[in-house]
Amino acid sequence: MLTDYHVHLRPDEPGSTPERYFTAANAERYRTVAEERGVAELGVAEHVYRFSAALDVWQHPFWRRYAVDDLDAYCAFVREETDLRLGIEADFVAGREDHMATLLDGRGWDYVVGSVHFVRDHSIDTEDYSVWEAGLSPEGVWARYFETVAEAVRSGLFDLMAHPDLVKVWGREAPRPDGDLRRFYEPAVEAFAETGVAVEVSTAGLRKRAQEIYPARPLLEMLVDAGCPLALSSDAHEPGQLAHRYDEALELLESVGVGEIAVFEGRERRMEPLG
Repeated sequence: MLTDYHVHLRPDEPGSTPERYFTAANAERYRTVAEERGVAELGVAEHVYRFSAALDVWQHPFWRRYAVDDLDAYCAFVREETDLRLGIEADFVAGREDHMATLLDGRGWDYVVGSVHFVRDHSIDTEDYSVWEAGLSPEGVWARYFETVAEAVRSGLFDLMAHPDLVKVWGREAPRPDGDLRRFYEPAVEAFAETGVAVEVSTAGLRKRAQEIYPARPLLEMLVDAGCPLALSSDAHEPGQLAHRYDEALELLESVGVGEIAVFEGRERRMEPLG
């Protein structure tokens, strides 16, 4: 089985309105590509910060710029007008876990994708509010990022965690710590192993400046050795990105001995043969 659960029905630009993208016709465009590329399980996971309800969780200026859509209308659209699995990509905001739990409660998700895009008030993957302008060393950025991932995993909010080493997103354009990077991965791997939260293997990094699948092979090997369940996604923001370069992801997973993948429904996970 192949899956793609981390899918967005619209691009990230602020002007991409629900009226244009939250339509049965647009969802069918994704479904058509999924069938062509052998993806049996297809789900949507829009960014939580696109919804006005997210401002009850966090008032960061980045979120205020985007938070205009109605969360319940999104859920109703996916359930009533599509056959997609219903998910959401919910950022982890330290200290606001209760508020995020309230937002997520009672909305009938098939899965909740956790992500760490910010450490404190600084962004990992946008030029605005960039963590690389916060005065931290590369070692400080990487340590704080993976410590935050571990905290997110242990929060109990999420079924799987997206792009677990997003901190590498800028590739050579951002400084990277010297030496063996596995010392930074260890807190997150321990958290995944303890909680059983699934880890997303994402081909999105191949479209980014990182030019590498998330997670990097050494991190993936640590996760496999720890017995962590894995999920497979592309983080598509348009139909053509769906299942992007899955052949490379499958080759990587096979090379580290992975033969099954996480499948979600009603926030229950089961493992299915990969392929």
